[in-house]
Amino acid sequence: MLMNMGFYDTYLLPKLVHCVCGQNPAMKQRAKVVPLAEGLVLEIGIGSGLNIPYYDPEKVDHLWGIDPSREMWAIAGKNAREHHLDAEFIQSGAESVPLDDESAHTVVMTYTMCTIPDVPAALNEIKRVLKPGGKLLFCEHGQAPDANIRRWQNRINPVWRRLGGGCNLNRPISSLLQDSGFVSDDLQTTYIPGWKPACFNYWGSANCGTNRGKG
Repeated sequence: MLMNMGFYDTYLLPKLVHCVCGQNPAMKQRAKVVPLAEGLVLEIGIGSGLNIPYYDPEKVDHLWGIDPSREMWAIAGKNAREHHLDAEFIQSGAESVPLDDESAHTVVMTYTMCTIPDVPAALNEIKRVLKPGGKLLFCEHGQAPDANIRRWQNRINPVWRRLGGGCNLNRPISSLLQDSGFVSDDLQTTYIPGWKPACFNYWGSANCGTNRGKG
């Protein structure tokens, strides 16, 4: 069983995630936030590079893509070259980003917060690497506002997390951001088309109290 799960996680799961996260409703959500990235950009959980077509190469000076899965970068690297982005892959978890303090003008995180084992630690790392005036652009699925949908999220989550590479259905995205010191003036939420327990979306931009303007 362990061998089978290892094969699944290494060879099948990356392709499954690429397919599921590349569905049209999710891609439309990406298109709302990713084009706003500028300067030196860090993408948390770059995966197979589904965001890459939405970056503006005229605005992005360099893209760091961080992800624990090297298998996913085989797809992402090809996408970056095709879209003329200066991109660099970093194999790492989000809780310990191997970049200097105040390195990035923009951090991008889409459909990633659901899988990070320690979200508060990752958000603290994002605050550390953001330059003064930098911004976090996010688009995530998470805890639904309707009690009946939340019950299904909580009930299904243990199995979903195991089969979905650590993805959680029920994380309270706005609370996680707020508790880590991020402020968003344009947070939006809605159900996107699809299976409701996995389709309540949060998106927008956020900064922390020490941000003062692009450095």
